[in-house]
Amino acid sequence: MSSNSVDPGYPDLRAEGVRLAYDNRVVVEDLDVAIPPGRITAIVGANACGKSTLLRALARLLTPRAGSVQLDGRSLQSVPTRELAQRLGILPQAPVAPEGLTVIDLVGRGRSPHQTWWRQWSRSDEEAVEDALRATSMTELAHRPVDELSGGQRQRAWIAMAVAQGTPVLLLDEPTTYLDMAHQIDVLDLITDLNRHEKRTVVMVLHDLNQACRYADHVIAMKAGAIAAQGPPGEVITAPTVEEVFGLRCQVATDPVSGTPMIIPVSRHHPAGDPVAVTGTAT
Repeated sequence: MSSNSVDPGYPDLRAEGVRLAYDNRVVVEDLDVAIPPGRITAIVGANACGKSTLLRALARLLTPRAGSVQLDGRSLQSVPTRELAQRLGILPQAPVAPEGLTVIDLVGRGRSPHQTWWRQWSRSDEEAVEDALRATSMTELAHRPVDELSGGQRQRAWIAMAVAQGTPVLLLDEPTTYLDMAHQIDVLDLITDLNRHEKRTVVMVLHDLNQACRYADHVIAMKAGAIAAQGPPGEVITAPTVEEVFGLRCQVATDPVSGTPMIIPVSRHHPAGDPVAVTGTAT
């Protein structure tokens, strides 16, 4: 988990009294949330609880029917598109690149918000792309077509584009979906590096509760379009909260590697016994 101190210069991203809906189906009603600046926030919850809907609203991909999403006290709806693209970067679920597009071309597209008709591609853009490729360990694959990469490499390429965009806030919708365990950890370690070393505020939707506990400073647990609990993982991820939010009985132990909560599900075939004791030295 990140331990950097919060700089007052970080962007202030929050939602106040938002109602979010698709056509006539209301998904989120009267929700308030403030994203901790300079931290990693994980949004968790059961399927269809409103996690991705909230993230889309924070990225201005979905306009609230009521209430507002604000960036530094300004409604997102009032922020010019180019300015917003310089402040917020979004990585949607399972993005698809045009056929034959190379990694370096994809990453270069992250620089478009910084260009105008009088300021075209510059050395600073080249440096931003080079830095993003280096930060994501994609330099050697820069000239490979994106559609020829493995799942983990492809995800790193998209994250590199978001890094090159240079936004102080990154919004990631299930960045580990469809990846095997090794690539999941690779991507989450990269996101942590961006938070610690690039000083990016990160908000990501995650399905894996143990990964959310290990990598996030702040967890928002959602149920039926509302916030059931939020705060540090050690305070939010408890057996009663997991049962309330997911309908899952579990025991919560201590992760022997990270010292964070570790969820151990209880199934009908393995009824709960005594509380689990985990030995090991937490880091």
